[in-house]
Formats: sequence, structure tokens, C-alpha cells
Amino acid sequence: MTVRTFAAAAAGFGRDLDEDFATIEALLGRARAAGADLLALPEAALGGYLSSLHDDAATMDSADVPPQLEIDGPEVRRLVALAGDTVVTAGFCERGDTASGGLPYNSCVAVTGDGVLGHHRKVHQPLNENNSYAAGDRFAAFDTPIGRLGMMICYDKAFPEAARALAVDGARIVVCMSAWPASRTNQAPVLADDRWTRRFDLFDRARALENQIVWVSANQAGTFGDMRLVASAKIVDPGGEVLDTTGTDAGLAVASVDVDDAVEAARRFMGHLRDRRPASYDLAPVPVAARAG
Repeated sequence: MTVRTFAAAAAGFGRDLDEDFATIEALLGRARAAGADLLALPEAALGGYLSSLHDDAATMDSADVPPQLEIDGPEVRRLVALAGDTVVTAGFCERGDTASGGLPYNSCVAVTGDGVLGHHRKVHQPLNENNSYAAGDRFAAFDTPIGRLGMMICYDKAFPEAARALAVDGARIVVCMSAWPASRTNQAPVLADDRWTRRFDLFDRARALENQIVWVSANQAGTFGDMRLVASAKIVDPGGEVLDTTGTDAGLAVASVDVDDAVEAARRFMGHLRDRRPASYDLAPVPVAARAG
């Protein structure tokens, strides 16, 4: 039996990298005190997210953009140095390349003190995010000291294929890092009642249950630009049950799971990956007319 302890953060991060690292150090200290083997930080934990998802290219404030970092740059090395024996995942704005046409990527990284373990570029882009970031093009799991892990960012989790691709690639733990806001229209007076808060929670539970994996969900909290972030960091077991959550407050969700035992127990009789019928699924692109409707 190998029990792993997971910590998922709900916290705010902005443009000042020194302030971000101070927040990370504090969260890492709390996670270590709780015995955490993994600390999941939110999307854009290094440098903050976009201040709006509703600006088009013509109205964007070019002065208010996240700092562009590199996977082998000093900021990621600083995260490696802090991580030590803990697996730490964090989102950042990755400097673009020729393939991206100069646009940066919305990326995340998993590290320990030994270096970078894995790297993901956000594939699915909501609203006007494509004005600011190039899209990634794949989902791949990787091995870590706590087991085989997959990562995704925010809107990626709205697509069942994303989590399924990671599960099929052997991931028994998936970390989703978000900067997920509340609805801009028909806002609920209580954040917990907001429709986008409920959707955030529903996606977390569904992705864990349908793939029978441990799901670790981190999110930004508070406000940033014109967004009110829903927090709601959580750990979900392979049966879709929430083991711990911050609710809509900033904080740290912490839970311990024997990952192999929990996954194998969930899959013993109703094995969702085992019982798939891939030949029966039409995965052809949706026709343009249907997409427009």
C-alpha cells in the first residue's frame, strides 16, 4: 500500500514574480506540513493570467500582459529549487517560437528538486484567448516519483477526450490547473451559486469518474482584471467523490489516497477504460454547419 497526499491550491497570482514566489513558498510550507507529496498550483501561477477574456486584439492593453518565461529559464529553475522532494505543478506564460507565429503558449510544468518532469501547453482556448496565446496540440502522461501523471489547463477539462487521452496513456493522477472565472452575465450574489462555479465542480467530478482516476484541481482565487475567480480547489477520487475542497475561498485542499488501490477498486467491475468500444465511436470532425448551430 502506497498512500500519497495531494494538495491543491486556490490562490491569487499577479504580474509581480517575487510576490508570486512568496505565495508559492507559503503554500509549499503548508503543503509540506500536511505531508503532501504533490502541490498543484493554478494556471498562470508564475506571472498571472490575462486581465480579461473579452478583449479583442484591437482593444487589448499591451502593457498588461503576463511575462513570457522559458521552460529552461531562471523562473522555472527557481521553482525547481523550492520544490525539493515535493512534486509541484504550476502554470506560466511560455515564450513563443517560430511554430506559434510569435505568440506565447499558456503552459504548465511539473517539477521536483531534480528538475522538470513534464510540460503541457493548453490545447483548448475559450473566448478570445487565441488573441493572446498559441494552442498546444497534444496530451501526454509522464512518470513521476508519485506515479504516472497527466496535466491539463482550465478549459481543457471541458473536453472528455483530453482526460481520456491521459488515462489511456496510463495516467492515474491528473492535475488540472485553472484561472476559472465566474459568469459575467446573470451573476449570482453568492459565488458558490454561480453557474460557472457549478460547472467547474461538475467537470472535476465527471472527469475523475469517467476515467476512474485521482483528479487534482487547482484554481486562481479572488479577483484579477475584470474576472472574479471561483477558487474551488479540490481532490476527487476515482469514484467522483470530492475528498476535500476549499470551496469558493482561497486555501489549500488536502487529501490522502492510495492511488493504485483506489483506481483498481474503481475499475474492478465497471472498468470504463476496459469496456470502451473505440470502433463504435465516430470521432470525425463536426461539420462546419453543425458547429455554427
